[in-house]
Amino acid sequence: MFKTIARQIGQYWRATLLCPLMVMLEAVIDVLIPYVTASLIDKGINAGDMPAAYRYGAIMLCMAAVSLTLGIIAGRLSAYAGTGFAANLRSAMFANVQRFAFGDIDKYSTAGLVTRMTTDVNNLQNAFQMLLRGTVRAPFTLLSSIVMCFVISPDLSLVFVTATVILAVFLYFIITRVGRLFTGVFKQYDRVNTVVKENVTGVREVKAFTREDYERDKFNDAASGLHDLYVKAEALMAGTHPVMNMVVYGCIIAISWWGAHFVVAGTLTTGQLTSLFTYVMSILMSLMMVSMVFVQLTQSAASAERVAAVINEVPDIVNPAGADAVIPDGSIDFDRVSFAYKGGSGEYALHDIDLHIAAGQTIGLIGGTGSGKSSLINLISRLYDVTRGTVRVGGKDVRTLDLTALRDAVAVVLQQNTLFTGTVLDNLRWGDEHATLDQCREACRLACADEFIEQMPDGYDSLLEQGGANLSGGQRQRLCIARALLKKPRVLILDDSTSALDNDTDARVRRSLATAMPGVTKIIISQRISSIRDCDSIIVLDNGRLVGFDSHENLLATCDVYRDINDLQGN
Repeated sequence: MFKTIARQIGQYWRATLLCPLMVMLEAVIDVLIPYVTASLIDKGINAGDMPAAYRYGAIMLCMAAVSLTLGIIAGRLSAYAGTGFAANLRSAMFANVQRFAFGDIDKYSTAGLVTRMTTDVNNLQNAFQMLLRGTVRAPFTLLSSIVMCFVISPDLSLVFVTATVILAVFLYFIITRVGRLFTGVFKQYDRVNTVVKENVTGVREVKAFTREDYERDKFNDAASGLHDLYVKAEALMAGTHPVMNMVVYGCIIAISWWGAHFVVAGTLTTGQLTSLFTYVMSILMSLMMVSMVFVQLTQSAASAERVAAVINEVPDIVNPAGADAVIPDGSIDFDRVSFAYKGGSGEYALHDIDLHIAAGQTIGLIGGTGSGKSSLINLISRLYDVTRGTVRVGGKDVRTLDLTALRDAVAVVLQQNTLFTGTVLDNLRWGDEHATLDQCREACRLACADEFIEQMPDGYDSLLEQGGANLSGGQRQRLCIARALLKKPRVLILDDSTSALDNDTDARVRRSLATAMPGVTKIIISQRISSIRDCDSIIVLDNGRLVGFDSHENLLATCDVYRDINDLQGN
């Protein structure tokens, strides 16, 4: 874990090394200033020697100016290295997430990944900046101040050494308990983010079913859990302040009492006693800072584990060595394929599927909810790997094919495809970033999307809101079909992607695809038999099993499941 996180310092290593050096020099000067102060009092003010007082005063001013300059430089270096370190962490996580298969995303959950890239990285950035300054300054100042105290008065130094031990034991007790609480805090963050994401994404459904009160209660429950954990952690940490004050005031009283006796006895000067007070405060403040550093590091340790886990995650699906990038045609073969989701119930979503589709065929796919339709098409573009058996595209095992080449050859249009903030043209060019305007127009014509795009204020340069919120469901589906066509795929999968279209538009889209893409294998998933009845063959799935694969007429005669669906739809 440590190596993974440390590697993200990257190009900021110079600032990372220079910052502690600046902090150490600053601390050296800060520790020497009280010693010079003692000379100012004893050799200048008390001795009535004003030239000496001016001289020591000037030295103190110069030291303070140098300390200030070093502090400013250290602060800038810390901010530069800390923000860069955080940027590298986010980039490393995001880059690896882009390589994730669907199974990897299922493992972490979308909300969990968002928490890691935001809250967890912020914690690590704060800890890193504290590490550069606090973990150098506090221990160095603590040890240096103790040394200076013993130089001035070994006897009085025993007072705050005893107090330091007492405070250290108390802080250790606090730190160990707080660390365990923060581990639970970040898991609760994931839960809160999940609730927020689901509510914002499904806000239309929430409004339609008037479930606002239910969603509010669900969020309050998650937020209350986070609140309770934070209250416990903060309550423990709050105990450090009164204990710190008690120790500080106790030390001041003890040193004042014993110091006065030493001054009267002539074994300690007034200036030395004054500098001792400064060193005592410095020691105790440094110890407090050390405790806060440990609390921050303990808190960030949980974040570090979560971030490192994402960076180090080896995707379930990777490009094979010597991957084949040539896919000669759009033929699809399922050879005795069974599939189960990792981390699920362990039951197979698909059972022993044996299926062979010739290139250029138009295939319908139908089945009830949970029948395995989405699982089947996800295996074609290798979004998941089979549990048993083999899936072939173009006659080649998909596990031997280059992932980019495979997914360029297999275009999938989902029922709920995502559109992104930007122009219509920007979204279309997700299919082919080099596509010309004429190519985009032709794709939109085939998808029957040109008719509404040309009516938009700026045509293809019209801006789309996030998720295409300023388009209707049918318009979004047609735009997504056009985007997929620009990939010039060998296999085109329409996963219920015309469900929001009326029958006439649905029929026109299917006719366009049939005439303009004769060599492309087309798989049309639909709940409506009217949308697939004219396909060359129709796949019928039931509870993950292939129960039919034939023409519409033959299935009516031989497949009970298909016939039942047909009768229910009144065909």
